[in-house]
Amino acid sequence: MRHPETCCLLGAPVGAGAGVAGCELGPAAYRAAGLAEALGAAGWSVADLGDAHPQPAPVAPHPNRALRHLPETVGMIRGLGAAALEAGRRCDLPVFLGGDHSISAATIPAMALRAREAGRPFFLLWLDAHPDLHDLDTTASGNLHGTPAAYVLGLDGFAAFPALPAGVAADNVCMMGLRSVDGAEAPRLAALGIAAHPMAELAKCGVDAPLARFLDRVAHAGGDLHVSFDVDFLDPAVAPAVGTAVPDGASAAEAHRIAAALSDSGLVTSLDLVELNPRLDPEGSSVALIRDLACAMLPPRAALRRTGT
Repeated sequence: MRHPETCCLLGAPVGAGAGVAGCELGPAAYRAAGLAEALGAAGWSVADLGDAHPQPAPVAPHPNRALRHLPETVGMIRGLGAAALEAGRRCDLPVFLGGDHSISAATIPAMALRAREAGRPFFLLWLDAHPDLHDLDTTASGNLHGTPAAYVLGLDGFAAFPALPAGVAADNVCMMGLRSVDGAEAPRLAALGIAAHPMAELAKCGVDAPLARFLDRVAHAGGDLHVSFDVDFLDPAVAPAVGTAVPDGASAAEAHRIAAALSDSGLVTSLDLVELNPRLDPEGSSVALIRDLACAMLPPRAALRRTGT
């Protein structure tokens, strides 16, 4: 087991990919909720690198007239991708503070490239109500937070996006919590052969077995593991601060069970926190829960030091 010690936070105040404004306020909300302090209390050496900035680039008009904020998203992928790679080279475990889920089109390729540079395979745990497997042609809503998984898997339909520097193999992806899969996404999900576990399955059979199988594969391969955590993985009754709420999501207890398994494994090497909308969280209950879950996913450094590791 690797024992990382340094953690860095990188904000991605991005809301252009979502259909409801507010995700751009996420990084500030995590900071105000004391995420850095909580990680420090767990024994991590924490550096807050501030917020990434877009690198604007010209983008030709796209035939899908429904697309929203394509130039802004392309600029975000360029700027955040470069900043994420630098963060990954600077510290053991970067945590990316979203921002809507389109930020994963920048963070995941950067972390995959870091893994490739280190000679390690790259794995992705996707905790989300949605598979986000649309491309620029198939999305009917035009909201680009519904496309990052397809992009990082190297699928067609992204000529307008930056060239993918490094991606993830479908065999190395596990999706948990799915319960809103569009008609265009379902056959793609099946064809890719991704280990996909709908929330209905997890509610019936539990989260332990499928997660353990996936983590065993990561450990056996000696791979890097990126966790992409969408607030809508959770049931809106416990985390209402999301613009894409889907009923019958994970309970706080189920999410903490996953977090504990991840922490015990010591395998997490990077983390996305996405789709928090502070405008829908007036009492701050959602951001507090996500803060606690994020800390719970990572190996507690203080405990590791007490055991002499």
